[in-house]
Amino acid sequence: MRKYLFSAGLALLVAAASVSVTAAVQPAFAAEIKYVVNGIPITSGDIAHRTAFFKLQHKKGDAKEEMIDQTLRLAEAKRLGIRISDQQVDAAYQRFASGNKMPLARLDAIMAQSGVTKEHFKEFIRAQMAWNQALSARYRSGEGGSVTEQDAVRRMLDKGGAKPTATEYMLQQVIFVVPASERAATLAKRKREADAMRARFNGCNTTRDFAKGLLDVTVRDLGRFLAPQLPSDWAEQIKATKTGGATPTRETERGVEFIGVCSSREVSDDKAAQMVFQAEGGNDKDAEELSKKYVAELRQKAKIVER
Repeated sequence: MRKYLFSAGLALLVAAASVSVTAAVQPAFAAEIKYVVNGIPITSGDIAHRTAFFKLQHKKGDAKEEMIDQTLRLAEAKRLGIRISDQQVDAAYQRFASGNKMPLARLDAIMAQSGVTKEHFKEFIRAQMAWNQALSARYRSGEGGSVTEQDAVRRMLDKGGAKPTATEYMLQQVIFVVPASERAATLAKRKREADAMRARFNGCNTTRDFAKGLLDVTVRDLGRFLAPQLPSDWAEQIKATKTGGATPTRETERGVEFIGVCSSREVSDDKAAQMVFQAEGGNDKDAEELSKKYVAELRQKAKIVER
């Protein structure tokens, strides 16, 4: 799935490098409502930004239809409980700049001068990340062509590959709870406490002993996860953490958290093959077909009003 969903972004990497940072900044677009999709407005400004985005990519497309589809995708992801945080979007934006070997200030300038704006591009990133998760969920449910463990192995071997391995993690979650009513007053203090405990973390066996003398700290044994099963907002940090260590702390809606990696090992079995195959969405063609079918279903049910 990921290759298909982010292919549009790869095209921009090439195009962005050729934009002059000395070009005049495009004027702000008006915000007249042009469409209302299931109660969500799409403005002339949204459409103009997407038109500029197509131009930057040297790509043809119908900006109006693209914005309607993006609105439907984001709404569907929200219905499924998929939330892409501002921190995740900012990190992806940073990776985009790094991948194009440019500082953030230059990428910001390119977005402004082309008429795309960084806000519009970041919303595009958010939509792509959310839709990726929605498609993966649909695929795993069987909508995209469910495969058995044996089928997944056979398909991979047919392509000339070996049976894949996947890292299996045993994880533990530590939450420094911060009630919503106390967040403004105590979050910074709780962050310092969590950072201090995380610095002392040396394996999952002693976590509860460390937590005994601390107020409102929850320790949860999360069990085993294969790498494709890791929650998207923690996956990169978990993979970068050595066994017996802990991820950096993060502020969440519950308070301040970190994840301890109790153990990790490479496993090679049919279940791992099935999960790797499904996490990759089979192939780009499968992903594209599933995406088109899914959006068509959403359009059929949607109330789209042109103003």
